[in-house]
Amino acid sequence: MPWKNQGGGPWGSGPKGPWGNGPQPVGPRPPDLEDLLRRGQDRLQQIMPGGYFSGIGITLIVLLIVAFWLLSGFFRVQSEELGVVLRFGKHVRTVEPGLNYHLPYPIETVLLPKALRVSTISIGMTLIDDPARRGRSIRDVPEESLMLTGDENIVDVDFTVLWRIKPNGVGDFLFNIQNPEGTVKAVAESAMREVIGRSQIQPILTGARNVTEQGVQELIQKTLDSYGAGIQISQVQMQKVDPPAQVIDAFRDVQAARANLEQLQNEAQTYANQVVPQARGRAAQIMQAAEGYREQTVAEAKGQSSRFLKVYEEYKKAPDVTRERIYLETMERVLGGSEKLIYDGGQSGQGVVPYLPLSELTAKRPPATGQQTTGGNR
Repeated sequence: MPWKNQGGGPWGSGPKGPWGNGPQPVGPRPPDLEDLLRRGQDRLQQIMPGGYFSGIGITLIVLLIVAFWLLSGFFRVQSEELGVVLRFGKHVRTVEPGLNYHLPYPIETVLLPKALRVSTISIGMTLIDDPARRGRSIRDVPEESLMLTGDENIVDVDFTVLWRIKPNGVGDFLFNIQNPEGTVKAVAESAMREVIGRSQIQPILTGARNVTEQGVQELIQKTLDSYGAGIQISQVQMQKVDPPAQVIDAFRDVQAARANLEQLQNEAQTYANQVVPQARGRAAQIMQAAEGYREQTVAEAKGQSSRFLKVYEEYKKAPDVTRERIYLETMERVLGGSEKLIYDGGQSGQGVVPYLPLSELTAKRPPATGQQTTGGNR
């Protein structure tokens, strides 16, 4: 006999099991969906006694559709976005981040570009996933990075470009260019090749990176503005500037030799800076001594000529007296240091006292080495 005819199975009627009563409901029971639908239909029938297709019912349905259509115009703009509102496909306004409203479709639509986000484009290198390292690794792209300099050298340049959409150029960004990232990358690579082609390799590798980056940024911005792209270049960063890998060892040798040359030149310049001032000082000293000697000689000559002129004036007044005085002064100057004794007393020689050379009677000391003995007539 089936259990359904026995009033609930072998343990009796009702939801029971072999150990007594069945599971008891815990907490409030969820509402029955069919019961809710039935209640909603009853309320609609009370509001629309003539049915759904009566005049009042159609009006309510139309009002609900219109309300939902009007509410569909609300939209939210995220923090990195700007809302571009199009009315029948024409750009009419731009809205800031937050909750905004536009006329529902198809009158107005909205586009939400990432206008406030700074994007980055890498040229000469690319990031690839590396499962072994659980991250990304950089891979060189030689067809983008190898460039020819103005002095016919090859240089490997990897750089990144930081760009964003101009706040007042969102419409140009959306409608004037089809592939913004590809356009920025192509223009940046072309601008870098042009600037590198006008430059020498040595300044690029040493101290002219800032000048090169500034020139590339200005050239990219000028080109994009001519396209009407609505893009602003924030910064150009040169990540790596090296010679090609095939010649980098030889290039480093050349750089080392050039560094040694500069060191030797600096040492020579230091020595020159030390020697030249000393030579100039000595030359100035000699010039000053010569100038002093000249002044002294000229002054002495002027003094002697003045003395001669004064003597001449006196000579013209009394020639005999002056002549005798000059003679006596001259003889005094000539014979003043002599050991000779001259007597001019006539031929008789009377009244002359004999001269006794006492200095010759004493023993003479031997003369010093290197000196000659000189004697005088007494």
